[in-house]
Amino acid sequence: MRVPEKYYDEVFEFAGQWEVASKCGLKIVERGDRKVVIVTELYQDNPGTSVTAAAGLLAAQVCRAKGLKIDEIVYLECNPDTNSKLSFYDEEYFQVTFTEMDGKLTQPKYRQLSAEEVKALL
Repeated sequence: MRVPEKYYDEVFEFAGQWEVASKCGLKIVERGDRKVVIVTELYQDNPGTSVTAAAGLLAAQVCRAKGLKIDEIVYLECNPDTNSKLSFYDEEYFQVTFTEMDGKLTQPKYRQLSAEEVKALL
């Protein structure tokens, strides 16, 4: 099951849990004074940690690599539609917020976005 390229502008390589080499789709959209950072799960094209399991690590690495500040972005995780018969693979977007502790992004909190909210952000 391949993830359509419409979901991302680049494949972003990151160090997942236990420094395991991992990959996700990455798209950054400018919206006024904020940037919307979208990380997309690549399923079988990701050899390592999922975007959800590495949430804080991944958000920090994207911010570092792209020169962004976590408090100036809207961070979204995307489970892309892969045209599977299983509802688990339907398109879903989640806004993720973090607590910053000792320089690390911890305690991710997820809120699923409605189709209207996603459309307004993108």
